[in-house]
Amino acid sequence: MTVDTAYKSGKSEHDENFPVASRLIASRYRSPILAFYRFARAADDAADHPTLDEPSKFAILDALEDTLLNKSDAATDALPLRAELRNRKLDPQHALDLLRAFRQDVTKNRYRTWAELIDYCRYSAMPVGRFVLDVHGESRATWPSSDALCTALQIINHLQDCAKDYRDLDRVYVPLENMAQHKVDVTALAKAKSSSGLLACLRDLADRTAELLPEASQLPAKVSDIRLSVETAVIAGLASELIRLLKTRDPLADRVHLSKPQAALIAGRAAASALLARATSRRGAYQAVRDDAA
Repeated sequence: MTVDTAYKSGKSEHDENFPVASRLIASRYRSPILAFYRFARAADDAADHPTLDEPSKFAILDALEDTLLNKSDAATDALPLRAELRNRKLDPQHALDLLRAFRQDVTKNRYRTWAELIDYCRYSAMPVGRFVLDVHGESRATWPSSDALCTALQIINHLQDCAKDYRDLDRVYVPLENMAQHKVDVTALAKAKSSSGLLACLRDLADRTAELLPEASQLPAKVSDIRLSVETAVIAGLASELIRLLKTRDPLADRVHLSKPQAALIAGRAAASALLARATSRRGAYQAVRDDAA
């Protein structure tokens, strides 16, 4: 088999819950971000393929890594990212961290504690935001807020898809420790509707995910690029609303996603708020300079 054909899901950046290199991002940065996304999508499709065996999955992930590191040209999905990294003098480590997470997905299908889940997010989610920041030339001082935002997005996705992940992949990201606290086990995820215990567990995890948002919400003010500031504000706004839905709906029985009009309304408000905050901050800094000069 080749590494680029039969295992593809067909999913693209347009199918994600959150913007991926949207038009808010300056055009000169969109190409490397999309190359990174498509590399990650290829790896994700391989790791989550329902019929590929473990050796085949690892072979695809290895081919992606070898191509990324210029040891091979076997995985065409890695070639655009390899070129972007070379042309922009960027380190491949964020992409390699992602591959570590996808390799973990092949063999690990249960998470015992919240700490284990966060450690997984260290490789599955945080590298995405860090790469975007590196592409923009942002300071590493922005990483903690980015890490919080990306981790929140990842866990939101896990909670939204908890039933599907269990049914299709026998994979459970809901920490077993939290399920045990509410006297439920993984088989509860196979039901058409959450039991009271499972619903309480999922809402507790939504509350815990919400605790990441205060740090995450600082990211728009920390980045220098104004368009990236607006993009991250939009993403934080969408994350906040999805967490609110997870606290009030049942992911097994209800739709816990935003419609396009809902997402557009939230995005517009978040963008306006971010622009206003930056304008206010700039006026304050200008006034401080004038006061010092006087």
